[in-house]
Amino acid sequence: MQTFKTSKARENILGKIRKALSSEPVPMPFPEADKDTTTPVFAGNSDSPEETFAEAFIKLGGKFVFCDNEQQVLEGIADLYDNRGWHQLYCAEPRLMQLFQNNKITNVHPVDIQDDKANACITGCEYLVARTGSVVLSSKQHMGRTASVFYPVHIIVAYASQVVPDIADGLAMITKKYGKDLPSMINLNTGPSRTADIEKTLVVGVHGPGEVFCFLVNA
Repeated sequence: MQTFKTSKARENILGKIRKALSSEPVPMPFPEADKDTTTPVFAGNSDSPEETFAEAFIKLGGKFVFCDNEQQVLEGIADLYDNRGWHQLYCAEPRLMQLFQNNKITNVHPVDIQDDKANACITGCEYLVARTGSVVLSSKQHMGRTASVFYPVHIIVAYASQVVPDIADGLAMITKKYGKDLPSMINLNTGPSRTADIEKTLVVGVHGPGEVFCFLVNA
């Protein structure tokens, strides 16, 4: 068997390493990190989750509307339709669509993915994340993969009971809601679509809606 001799320089280096390893270990810089894994990384504030979400959502470029009840949602969306001069407004949430029909609002129609000329689409959501201003969507929602990204404007109708403090809470609620039958897609939408891939210039609305509205019902 062929043997290899270790050079003196290499043996000196290995000797120093052995000596260092046999000495007292370097103390951990933050020993408390291993003891407490429940403390949140981000400091909280005294605002309600709804207020925290609204502030974060607006900072991201979203348009936020707080409503006392669903009637105010209907009126707000009708005003938005008239003020923007839209010609086609879709709704992908069956319960909301029924609400529009019951109130004889005729300018909102069931979503038709074959029509890419509509101005906006209304959807619900799974949850709203207060800290990041994000909207949690999933494939379990009606047309959940397409309705929120296919049209120039995305209108979300959500409820105060759907606001959670952080992303981990939203994922935990999704797991609790669906159990083993988890959605094949869970999407975290944070503000209007944007990219700076081309010459580092920020462009909004390239890969999805350029505007996002959230009507939050106090219920």
